[in-house]
Amino acid sequence: MRKNKFYIILIFILILMSCAHRSGQNRRERRSSPANVSDGLVANMSSGGSKMDGAQIFKKYNQAVFMVFTTDGNNVYQGSGFFIGDNGLAVSNYHVFKGTTIGDEAIKMPGDDTAYKVSEIYQRDEQEDFILFRVDYDNEYSIPIAGKQPQIGDKVFAIGSPQGLENTFSSGEVSQWRGKNLMQISALIDHGSSGGALINEYGEVVGITSGSFADGSQANLNYAWSIDVIKPYLK
Repeated sequence: MRKNKFYIILIFILILMSCAHRSGQNRRERRSSPANVSDGLVANMSSGGSKMDGAQIFKKYNQAVFMVFTTDGNNVYQGSGFFIGDNGLAVSNYHVFKGTTIGDEAIKMPGDDTAYKVSEIYQRDEQEDFILFRVDYDNEYSIPIAGKQPQIGDKVFAIGSPQGLENTFSSGEVSQWRGKNLMQISALIDHGSSGGALINEYGEVVGITSGSFADGSQANLNYAWSIDVIKPYLK
């Protein structure tokens, strides 16, 4: 496992200077990119369970969500990500990494100032805005993947790092489906939340929090990509 505490300190200095946060705005213009296909990755799949309240969900899965820092050589960007399996198997938004140098990113765990690296990328897709990768970190916690999509009105909980505020918790409902895998949500997210976990009442991840349909709107028009977008690459 490669660590570099000096690098994370440098990242935070650059963050204070640039204050840049990646956000997936404007879903009207979507383009696909070449993908690195790798089938058969073993994720933590849901086996069912009882309902939990927000406090229980945050306590159980807070340590499975992390901050992501990337750079294009001039600016530093901050987003979120989360573990879906053992040995560092993780997910985030593609746009958090787009245009940046893979290998120069820093992954920060809650309460840990060590910088961890991405050791391998398995799949990335610009159109459905996800990246499936492995962190060079032996994680203890991961979030099980839901077997089915939530319905409109279902309660959902978001964990991410909006504006760099590490692992902020919010709750809301699924407001509408805007496509096969694109859900509108009322859970509060902001720049820096991109790539965070959207979790249902059963403690299963149902989506990847991504951005807003109308940045700055008071109507709370946020969206997340369904976790179903990564399922073809898992077992």
